[in-house]
Amino acid sequence: MDLVAWAADESQRRLAPVGSRWAHSRAVASRAREIAAVVAPSDRGMLVAAAYLHDIGYAPELVMSDFHPLDGARWLQKQGLERLAGLVAHHTGAIFEADALGLADAMGRFHDERSAVSDALMYSDLTAGPTGERMSVAERLSEIESRYGLDSVVVRALDTASESLLAAVERTEDRLATLTGGVRTSTH
Repeated sequence: MDLVAWAADESQRRLAPVGSRWAHSRAVASRAREIAAVVAPSDRGMLVAAAYLHDIGYAPELVMSDFHPLDGARWLQKQGLERLAGLVAHHTGAIFEADALGLADAMGRFHDERSAVSDALMYSDLTAGPTGERMSVAERLSEIESRYGLDSVVVRALDTASESLLAAVERTEDRLATLTGGVRTSTH
């Protein structure tokens, strides 16, 4: 099985009917392809597959907990894709929102690898807008805040997670700079 092709097909099939989720997931995968050199060659397909599938838990037929990282991870685990399940479960600081929702124990069943791959996935998610446009991290966080509202658990969790999110973005930008001979462009 070609994991990336399968992930793209599943994401499109399940998320195209759900507003702009497919456009966002496609853009995150595109960003992941652009920066894939920051991870080991053997991890590049995993990064792009995770990018396609990071929001798969929004697919109505997969919703069980109303928390998309957990619902997507559970479905991926049932497919026998443990590593991909862990990446999806823990993408973009999801554990902070899970904690606020009382779902931290359920999330604990999935491995949080805290790796160059998970950093690159977070970077890709935080630099692709909701309809696929390229955004800085600050623009993306502001967009999420305006979409969900200051009092939402999503925004409060992102605020709590901001230090770890920005650290992952910075590590990815440092890896990119190393690849480009030290030229660093910040997405903050």
